[in-house]
Amino acid sequence: MKIGIIGAGNIGGNLTRRLTALGHDVSVANSRGPETLKALAEETGATPVVATEAARGAQIVVVTVPLKAVPDLPSGILDGAAEDVVVIDTGNYYPQQRDGRISAIEEGLTESRWTEQQIGHPVVKAFNGTYAQDILDRGLPHGAPGRQALPVAGDHPAAKQAVRNLIDELGFDTVDAGGIDESWRQQPGTPVYGNRGDADAIAKALADASPERTAEWRA
Repeated sequence: MKIGIIGAGNIGGNLTRRLTALGHDVSVANSRGPETLKALAEETGATPVVATEAARGAQIVVVTVPLKAVPDLPSGILDGAAEDVVVIDTGNYYPQQRDGRISAIEEGLTESRWTEQQIGHPVVKAFNGTYAQDILDRGLPHGAPGRQALPVAGDHPAAKQAVRNLIDELGFDTVDAGGIDESWRQQPGTPVYGNRGDADAIAKALADASPERTAEWRA
């Protein structure tokens, strides 16, 4: 599968490592240019590109940049992608720690709905509460006891299923976390954020979530 990854930080870098190891054709971009991705490319066989080329021909595109950087992504970032491209959003809102105040999110818009508005395309929210090292270290075969599960939220069933299939290939179970308007259930500060539990534990954590942001996660 052709996969584009926009952002080569901890999550983007480790997804590049795992997805290339699984045989996917991965293009990866960051804000500093493809020349800065030479080591990652040599390690993985991924193709380093400028951000506007990451989605070209891609069936899945992963947007894994700081939330404050999403509005600065180049216009037409998804131009040239497959007609039914699935976009994965891994983002989190860290107002005090990194992103500053984003009024629409403070007023109740979910992080991923806001990201959709910035890039002009529906997203599936996944990997946002996952430790980057776990992507490399904790995957298990399908059906293995105690297999770690990840929550996945999205409005479009086919897109969500494509992401769930990819996560299964990476070695993790998934739990349907509802639509994007319900994706607050997996934002920072909720019981599922950073949770390494199995599917039952993740389902319970999602059910126990509160939409009220605690002081630590508000501007």
